[in-house]
Amino acid sequence: MVKLGVYTAVLHDRGLREALQVISALGLTGAEINAGGFLPTPHLPVDALLDGTVTPQEYLSVFAETGVELTGLNCNGNPLHADPEVGETDARDLRRAIQVAGMLGVRRVVCMSGLPAGHPGGQVPAWNVNPWDSTYLDALEYQWNEIGIPFWREIDALARDHDVKVCIEMHPHNLVFNPATLERLVEKTGATNIGAEMDPSHLFWQGIDPIAAIEHLGELVFHAAAKDTRINEACRINGVLDDRFTRVPADQNPVSLGGRHTLNQWPTNSSWDFVAVGRGHDQQYWTQFLQALAKVDPDMAVNIEHEDAELGRLEGLEVAARTLKAAASEAQ
Repeated sequence: MVKLGVYTAVLHDRGLREALQVISALGLTGAEINAGGFLPTPHLPVDALLDGTVTPQEYLSVFAETGVELTGLNCNGNPLHADPEVGETDARDLRRAIQVAGMLGVRRVVCMSGLPAGHPGGQVPAWNVNPWDSTYLDALEYQWNEIGIPFWREIDALARDHDVKVCIEMHPHNLVFNPATLERLVEKTGATNIGAEMDPSHLFWQGIDPIAAIEHLGELVFHAAAKDTRINEACRINGVLDDRFTRVPADQNPVSLGGRHTLNQWPTNSSWDFVAVGRGHDQQYWTQFLQALAKVDPDMAVNIEHEDAELGRLEGLEVAARTLKAAASEAQ
């Protein structure tokens, strides 16, 4: 059956050893470690590994000692951003993450596809998803043909050279946000080492059934996240698209993404919320989710990503781990 673990960004207030001990105490066996992009890298000495100051054996020893397997690196960012302080930095982080993954023998790097500006010279990413007007189709053709496809061809070649699979999280506000756009990227680039990280949370609120998406994508699913979404009553009035976010000044914002982005305040009475596994969809659903993944790859890593604002960090991990372990037991 699939390997259950944790994406350790939620444990960045702890050192690597302590974070792995938390994972082990939850009865889980895998860890996904941040390697750049939006978030810092307190659990991965990227520079030291690349310059040889720390050897792969030295770094991996703490995993062996705690009984937790390194199952993936995460480098979510926007490598296609037109602002070079963002795009070039995130692209560099992704390339380095692939190199480090190859050194460490971990074969999965999670990332986002990114989003360019809508036209040459633009500085702000533009998400055009329903091109009923030719203006939007023009923008999409520029974003895909001029920016996205050349970049991802390069990344696919790099991943192939390092024997790494790049696992794209299908995330809104990116070129790739659903199975159709993932398939388009693979087809247009001719990629052999690019596929999906099956994070169901973003699919839920788009009205996509992640199990059906797994069955549709099949071997293009390389890796998975365990993250749930609850659809709220307000969705009946406002739908899933919501612009009621509140800007929070960067110097007052407790959530900073790599110093280049800050998260705005989530709306009250929201149409949907990210919740711990089991609080949006019941255990039976997660059993079926794990079974679908196991049909693609019985050794696939499934890592909890905790973003439930109603639960504390450890509390949220405990809820998710309890649901997933019970689901995995039923799935066998």
